[in-house]
Amino acid sequence: MSERFRLTLAQLNPTVGAIDANAEAARAAHDEARAAGADLIAFPEMFITGYQTQDLVKKPALVNAAMAKLEELAALTVDGPAIAIGGPYAYAEALYNGYWILEDGAVKVVLRKHHLPNFNVFDEKRLFAEGPVEGPYAIKGMRIGSPICEDAWHEDVAEAQVESGAEILLVPNGSPYFRNKFDIRLTHMVSRVTENDVPLVYLNMVGGQDDQVFDGGSFVLNRHGKPAQIMPVFDEAIAHVDFVKSDGRWVAEDGDVAHHPDEWEQDYRAMVESLRDYLRKTGFGKVLLGLSGGIDSAIVATIAVDAIGAENVRCVMLPSEYTSQGSLDDAKDIATRLGCHYDFVPIKAGRDAITETLAPLFEGREADVTEENVQSRLRGLLLMAMSNKFGEMLLTTGNKSEVAVGYATIYGDMNGGYNPIKDLYKTRVFEQCRWRNANHRDWMMGPEGEVIPVSIIDKPPSAELRPDQKDEDSLPPYEVLDAILEGLVDREESVADLAAAGFDRATVKRVEHLLYISEYKRFQSAPGTRLTQAAFWLDRRYPIANRWRDES
Repeated sequence: MSERFRLTLAQLNPTVGAIDANAEAARAAHDEARAAGADLIAFPEMFITGYQTQDLVKKPALVNAAMAKLEELAALTVDGPAIAIGGPYAYAEALYNGYWILEDGAVKVVLRKHHLPNFNVFDEKRLFAEGPVEGPYAIKGMRIGSPICEDAWHEDVAEAQVESGAEILLVPNGSPYFRNKFDIRLTHMVSRVTENDVPLVYLNMVGGQDDQVFDGGSFVLNRHGKPAQIMPVFDEAIAHVDFVKSDGRWVAEDGDVAHHPDEWEQDYRAMVESLRDYLRKTGFGKVLLGLSGGIDSAIVATIAVDAIGAENVRCVMLPSEYTSQGSLDDAKDIATRLGCHYDFVPIKAGRDAITETLAPLFEGREADVTEENVQSRLRGLLLMAMSNKFGEMLLTTGNKSEVAVGYATIYGDMNGGYNPIKDLYKTRVFEQCRWRNANHRDWMMGPEGEVIPVSIIDKPPSAELRPDQKDEDSLPPYEVLDAILEGLVDREESVADLAAAGFDRATVKRVEHLLYISEYKRFQSAPGTRLTQAAFWLDRRYPIANRWRDES
């Protein structure tokens, strides 16, 4: 009779700091694993505290509470499967990113992460000590090696564990989404499999945490890198993997292989899930936003409705004398199509009062951007007043192009608690709207069909703060602007690189200047969904006071 081993994978959504709730989720998953006859249930990296904790994990009280809870969970293994679960580990005056192995009612061993990522959104070298290269552990006759997340992106840890007797590799992860990341993960893990000639299990978490979204997509690889099982992206899921020992070696039996959608669907799902979880994890159930009749507020309203339902979204039109009839009609139209609450709050009376108050101070001076910004800041004041009164989080609606060059008013339209399109360039906003109009999925709470009027997508973008204003009065066409920004921001290219690629050097220099002088605005901006490796916040950290300019 062949040997068999059932491994349960818990691709779940922990909440940072919610130790008791995370433990309860682990208990429920353990019950399911026990009922399925599993030998071991595995959870992702740092599951008990949630991930990323950032400096919260430097609190000894948090670490102590997490470790005590993990020791408490060990009692589940007396009459049920063993548990492998991520959590902090304080040992000999050092703090480690640990992977706790619980069996027979006790803590069997705690593995310590060796390679600490210190790039992009990760700062683990400031938080944790570097652990040794750990050996394998044995559960029910199977010897398992567990490189922890970053450990598996390097050759040495997996190689050492297999050389020490590991028969499979179980890799717990807290790996956040960026566009097209799954293929990168898969390529690295296939390398570990082919180097070591053992099966590999890649287990990721799901859910939003501030700007980051963990997209799941856990998978199992047999020798030669052949997928035996692939779990869905973004969804919480429990999966059972059956290993059979054949000719002295473990092989994973084939299971479900989930279809992963294209980058447009995954980006949109990331924005929906990050907003949904940000609200849930910060205690908000409702949102509001200024609905201008433009494309940015239109897609944010749609994301919000898909995230939490139309009954929980308030859209507010705050017109001035510069608001076109087309924008008035479009704003009302999309609110009706989405089915959300719509308020109409003209700003003329408030603007007149402010103009009158400032008139003695501004006497003899020409009207300029100051008066335009008064409109934006008055709208921001009114929206924040409604947010306070109704207990609804204000969403801000600036796309990455505008955030990059500062084409937004601080303390005005930048007001808000979250911005789901913060990492989405304007040209992608247009295409993302077209994608949403053409597609509907079960995870969307909004209606299907053409929810964003084509008139919004087709009309030239405008802030409508002065007569006949168009964005291109102040900025290059978005096709040009975004291409330059992708070079300067996403690829860190030089002015000379972009000029050599055919862009007008003066235009590139102007965009570079706007990018640098707007850093102070981004420093005070709301968090928003990370879609790329060059998102504004932890991925890209520039000084506010900066006199350097690229003269290449």
